[in-house]
Amino acid sequence: MLRLHDTATGAVRPFEPRDAGRVAMYVCGPTVYDVPHLGHGRFVLVFDVLRRYLEWSGYEVRYVSNITDVDDNIIQRANAEGRSESEVALQYEAVWYEATDALGVRRPDVDPHATAYVEHMVGLVEQLVERGCAYETGDGVYLSVESVPGYGLLARQSLDSLQSGARVEVDDEKRSPVDFALWKKVKPGEPSWPSPWGPGRPGWHTECVVMALDLLGDGFDIHGGGQDLAFPHHENERAQAVAMGRSFARHWVHNGWVMVGGEKMSKSLGNFTSLVDLLERVDGRAYRLLVLRSHYRSPLEVTPDTTADASSALERLDNLVRRAAAEALPRAAPDVGALDRFRTAMDDDLDTPAALAVLFDAVRQANSALDAGDPAGAAPLVATVRELAEAMGLVLGGDDEAVDPDTAALVAARDEARAGRDWAAADAARDELVARGWVVEDTPAGTRVRRRRN
Repeated sequence: MLRLHDTATGAVRPFEPRDAGRVAMYVCGPTVYDVPHLGHGRFVLVFDVLRRYLEWSGYEVRYVSNITDVDDNIIQRANAEGRSESEVALQYEAVWYEATDALGVRRPDVDPHATAYVEHMVGLVEQLVERGCAYETGDGVYLSVESVPGYGLLARQSLDSLQSGARVEVDDEKRSPVDFALWKKVKPGEPSWPSPWGPGRPGWHTECVVMALDLLGDGFDIHGGGQDLAFPHHENERAQAVAMGRSFARHWVHNGWVMVGGEKMSKSLGNFTSLVDLLERVDGRAYRLLVLRSHYRSPLEVTPDTTADASSALERLDNLVRRAAAEALPRAAPDVGALDRFRTAMDDDLDTPAALAVLFDAVRQANSALDAGDPAGAAPLVATVRELAEAMGLVLGGDDEAVDPDTAALVAARDEARAGRDWAAADAARDELVARGWVVEDTPAGTRVRRRRN
């Protein structure tokens, strides 16, 4: 049975879905005002792996991840650049999906946009006001957290502790410094929507609670995101559901930060590396492998050395698959024992480092069998490698399937020249392939090419 750490309880506990055989999963998505950084890349990979493993384990997964397309940062960028908020959001949403596609992350089943749910959010705020859990001020509508039993659960702190540590605002109409905005009244230069409190826009914490309950229903199974979202964002989502008498997420899963010199990577600190820049230099699969090498709740340091090492490990995987293809191994089922060890590791709070150890042990054994001229012995091990890699979202084989027609023609010309013992022509074709950025390998089946990675 899968056991996952639950932020609400602070412990690893059995995962028990609401509906047998089905998992309803909500993961907080991006605010689309800039290019994503490596921390964003980590969280989408962590939850992509969890989704894939649940499906590999036999569950039917409904995966929802939102797009925040109205936000202070989007407004500020739009005003600074003389563009509309929608233009900014559309640009960076496209950048987001281009980057996550390059990581091999499967797109959500549904990606609700905040602007499409504003009417629903107004309805939620109205109900909270009617219940006496929210109140209007000069600049918006706020939730009174004192009306929410158990507020502070995800912060692992009491309300008194949170209030004593909160920043006190001068001339603030809020009843408590911990109260948070559900609705923000319009300011000059901002987009707005109609509401009973005048034109304005929803607070960030309101969008996800509305979308998650609408698309997944009460008591959905998993709510996920980065560790920095646990408080206040996820706690404030939970608070609104509790105030409404609705059951929210059954299990809270949060991944650790990407670190730079011991500090969390973030745009606000100015120490972030663009995911887009990394993907120009490193195979997206290598970054996935680097993320898998660290437990999802542990800090992750991304450096030139760690990415280079992950790229080398990826090369080992690709080389085995190419070698197996060249030797035309017989069809075989994966090794049952290895699958069981993999499942044991993953069921233990998604222990991907231990799961990778099973994968690379199979790689080592498969290469040993091939070295010994034992294709029958290698076949189930190669099948195991393919099965486990697929379960973690690693597509193996490099760019063999992405060869363009001009490159394919050069490969064919080189093979023809070699067959005719025209070594000068074969070398010229090789040089042209290398100049185009390909690594050229000679195999018993002929010339094989793959993209060179810096």
